[in-house]
Amino acid sequence: MKKNSRLFWLIILLLSSLILFAACGGAATPAAEKEAAEPAASQADSTSPPAEPAEAVPADAPVEISYMMWGDPQELKVWQQIVDEFQAANPNIKVNVEVSDWDSYWDKLQTLFAADTPPDVFAMDAPLYPDWASRGVLLNLQPYIDASPGLLDGLYPGPLETYKRDDGYYGLPRDFQTIVLFYNKDKFDEAGLPYPTDDWTMTDLREAAKKLTKDGDGDGKIDQWGLYVDLWDMELFWSGAVWGYGGEIINVERTQTLLGEEKSREAFHFIADMVLEDKSVPDPTITAEFGDDPFAAGVAAMTTIGHWAVPTYSELEFKWDVAAFPAGPAARATSVNSAGFVVSKASKNPAAAWEFVKFAVGSTGQTRLTELGFAIPILKSIAESPVFLEQKSAPINQKVFLDATAYARTKPAFKGYDEWASVVGDTLALVWTGEKELDEALDEIVSQADEVLANNQ
Repeated sequence: MKKNSRLFWLIILLLSSLILFAACGGAATPAAEKEAAEPAASQADSTSPPAEPAEAVPADAPVEISYMMWGDPQELKVWQQIVDEFQAANPNIKVNVEVSDWDSYWDKLQTLFAADTPPDVFAMDAPLYPDWASRGVLLNLQPYIDASPGLLDGLYPGPLETYKRDDGYYGLPRDFQTIVLFYNKDKFDEAGLPYPTDDWTMTDLREAAKKLTKDGDGDGKIDQWGLYVDLWDMELFWSGAVWGYGGEIINVERTQTLLGEEKSREAFHFIADMVLEDKSVPDPTITAEFGDDPFAAGVAAMTTIGHWAVPTYSELEFKWDVAAFPAGPAARATSVNSAGFVVSKASKNPAAAWEFVKFAVGSTGQTRLTELGFAIPILKSIAESPVFLEQKSAPINQKVFLDATAYARTKPAFKGYDEWASVVGDTLALVWTGEKELDEALDEIVSQADEVLANNQ
């Protein structure tokens, strides 16, 4: 018994020594090995989890989704055709379409999100997209795109790039617009002037506008202007002028407004001379007298606008056509902007919502949208087909809109865009009415607009 006891304690002693040795060996791990292990753990912590694979719509389960957009009754009619064809191809998915005018659309959208009842799919204006994407309310479409090989291959790359974020696409372009020169052929014929050509410059534009500006009844007041342009929003004229003069609007980092730089100022002085000196461009107080579109009213010989005007202008009584946006001293440039689709992150039927988006950017959906006539289809094969180029509603040179993509620049999109645009547009409006000196206004714009950018970083 005693021998066994001694043996027992000897074994215990040996085991304790082994355990202690092992513990000391573990504590002696080299510091370099420990440091090498820590970055790997840190890297794993900082890596975002991969996006969930796209789910499929159950083939036999009835699903109902909503699509909300801005537009008019004519657009609703065409969209209903698109929905009908989509539902025929996807009988288990019902789509409810709601159309509002531009101003009430955004107000209603805010209200729906505040009430946690957002639409499944809704239309997005590209410059406002960064704001919406930053709110965390949009669905990342990348898993669905990955499950649809080749879907993006035929889309115009410029508008598509606007919707790309670091971790994927939270929206897709639906259609796009390039800004070109529209002109009243009857007014040019009456004045004995040749029509605008695709090699026109800003100087040509100004000279023609002066010749087409008239006081027809001799009462000392102008009753026909050579050119009407919307000078509040950059898209319709002054962005193309600034770029054409070699200037810039905002820096790449979206932290600095560049409208006060030398070349940008030159462009604005050119515009101010047309408005205040030549008086060939009506100021905002005058345009309001003609339903905000003196060209459509027949009292302006030219305007710069996008394809959305074509359906309305096709009903005008005078003959008109389109030409390239005039070139500035440094380059020919114009603005390109797009409308897109986004899906609410809170959608209860994201797979069905995606199927609708995919259909709308596909061949059938894009063909129907093109027949509507309001925009350029985002699908290149449709834009370059007779469906777009040979539209019967307006016998004009449709190719001008496509050719503009070669010299068009994307309208800047960034957080705080709406507030930034208001600072710029409202201040410039005081210049066009003669209430504020241009250079003073530009200095004020840069200061206030940069503050908006700083608050939205």
